[in-house]
Amino acid sequence: MHFILTLLLEAGVILLMAALLKSIYIKDFKTAFFVTLVLGILNATIGLILRFPLNLFTLFLLTFIVRLVVTAFLIKVVDKFFSGFKVDTFGAALLLALAMAVAGGVFDSIYYS
Repeated sequence: MHFILTLLLEAGVILLMAALLKSIYIKDFKTAFFVTLVLGILNATIGLILRFPLNLFTLFLLTFIVRLVVTAFLIKVVDKFFSGFKVDTFGAALLLALAMAVAGGVFDSIYYS
């Protein structure tokens, strides 16, 4: 249940950020839901493989920043998979990753308390 709620929350964050930023385009909520699903799968597989050596390099001191950068990179990768989802710049992808991390952190703190 938590996984589905998190997907719905992140899809909503993508829609909100698309409304706020001109460099992010999303077709509809259905597309946003599938984008978050694919992003979650990529983040759990490829993201883990990318984050581990980067965290070793930074001695695990910059874990949050490494996670944001890898998530922003994966957002740009997911951008290529969907025609109804477009992120123009890496900076916009980084802001989207930050918004998703903040919303997920707030949701987790409420859900698990």
